[in-house]
Amino acid sequence: MRPYRFPIFFAILISISLVSVGCKPNSGSNSALSYEDAKTRLDRFVNKIDWGSQPVARKAQVALNQHLTLEDTLPDIDQYAFAVVGADTPDHVRAEIFVSTEKSGSGTDGWMVEVASAFNRAGIKLGDGRVAQVSIRKIASGTGYQYIASHKYLPEGFSPSNHLWIEMVKAHGIAVSPISEQLVGNTAGVVMKAKIRQKLEASDGEVTIPKLVEAVVQERIAMGYTNPFASSTGLNFLVTVLSTFAQGDETRLLSDEVTSAFQAFQRGVPFVSLTTLQMRESVEHEGSLDAFIMEYQTFVNTTALKTGYTFIPFGIEHDNPLYGLGDLSADKREVLIKLAEFAGQTTYQDRATEFGFNQDLNYQPALPPPAGASIIQAQKLWKAEKDAGKPVVAVFLCDTSGSMDGSPLKHLKRALIDGSQFINPDNAIGLVTFDSHIAQVLPIRQFSLLHRSSFIAAVQDFGAEGKTAMYDGILVSLQLLIKAQQEHPESKLMLFVLTDGETNVGLAYADVAATIAGLKVPIYTIGYNADIAALKRLSSLNEAASLKADENDVVYRISALLNAEM
Repeated sequence: MRPYRFPIFFAILISISLVSVGCKPNSGSNSALSYEDAKTRLDRFVNKIDWGSQPVARKAQVALNQHLTLEDTLPDIDQYAFAVVGADTPDHVRAEIFVSTEKSGSGTDGWMVEVASAFNRAGIKLGDGRVAQVSIRKIASGTGYQYIASHKYLPEGFSPSNHLWIEMVKAHGIAVSPISEQLVGNTAGVVMKAKIRQKLEASDGEVTIPKLVEAVVQERIAMGYTNPFASSTGLNFLVTVLSTFAQGDETRLLSDEVTSAFQAFQRGVPFVSLTTLQMRESVEHEGSLDAFIMEYQTFVNTTALKTGYTFIPFGIEHDNPLYGLGDLSADKREVLIKLAEFAGQTTYQDRATEFGFNQDLNYQPALPPPAGASIIQAQKLWKAEKDAGKPVVAVFLCDTSGSMDGSPLKHLKRALIDGSQFINPDNAIGLVTFDSHIAQVLPIRQFSLLHRSSFIAAVQDFGAEGKTAMYDGILVSLQLLIKAQQEHPESKLMLFVLTDGETNVGLAYADVAATIAGLKVPIYTIGYNADIAALKRLSSLNEAASLKADENDVVYRISALLNAEM
């Protein structure tokens, strides 16, 4: 039997008040604390918090024949807004394109938005005299792939960051037709603190990817990367690491030997972000990682990385290809071809260069992309082995205050119950609720069928009342996690917080930030119908991800997070 994995306390944190209420012990100081000092302060805090154990007294039925996939939880496609909308009349032919977020956003992340908007204004005619138009849907490459691979939604065009997603789409038997193998150039790389690179070079010579991987295995550096189910850079990095262990032999990519080596590598990886943009946000909040992955275009546009960091390219190039999908009509294929030609003009390529694309880094990829089926299996290997054999201790911290009454609580319950299917049963789970009072409703135990039954029952019994003492709940949850770790010293701790309301009673962020930072437990937050700027700050204390969700996509957001972390 594999060792316990104790899952992460889920806290759906939707908004957070930063105003201190009342008198708190040792408040106000955010200076760095040692682990022991933080633990001592934690105990003093918790001793003054109104909390107790209120374990669920019943079991719920578990649908044994229900096996959700991540694709099953996808929200309606309209949850991902159009960044550009083309005209759609009898005089126009419009093609819809899924476009990755680093080129379908705003500012330096909005290159394709500028190109597509100009293209639509240009009135370019097709062979039959109608006018070409495009609509650009902003969507992460991995999420777009999930819609396409599951046949839940098939746009006419797909422009992910790299070709790995195209290979995976092919593996699902979906017809693809190349329009442009490169709209703009980009490169994935490891961003490393300059002083860490100098230290490695002094002992090992030039820092190559194989040497960097070995340094992580030896736990000489703390490495972070992005979720390979969602992030192009993360997927590229996963394939690169496995290829490094396989010495470039794709037939050995998933061998027992490579799996064992990958597990050793994961021991040096304390942080997996969901997307590159979240990795950037973590870094901008003074993250403590020695090295992490990022596309070069993001690297050069991140102010916090202007000094003190270096970039080491890896993997396949991020060529931002454009492919047609499915049984594409001739006129819509012509629209895509016209767009690619338009984007290739000097004016727009120069604009891409201004945004950080098309940089000559004198880098040549060592290997081509592996087959799509191998990449899909690599994702499954990552899911199974990412915790490096360490038990995972997790707590879900859930807001049941009065503001959650009605639709918010209903959707939260469904999200937790459906999301629980993505938790590895070797993990262990605890459940805590907070309103004015903090209650442990499920002790931390292995997520067996019986414990899952209790988990579902506890969630079903949630009610909503009282005020919002979120930081009190966080500290109680952290103490429970640390006590669980005493029984399993090698365990990996996580806390998930879910909320929709502002903290209006008990402790505040300023009181507890130093204590939380000193404990080094990652706190993953999901902001439900809320401004999550404060949640991002909370999650960034110990290199975790912060997400925003609403009732339309909270099931998918939680399921995706659990699929990645649990």
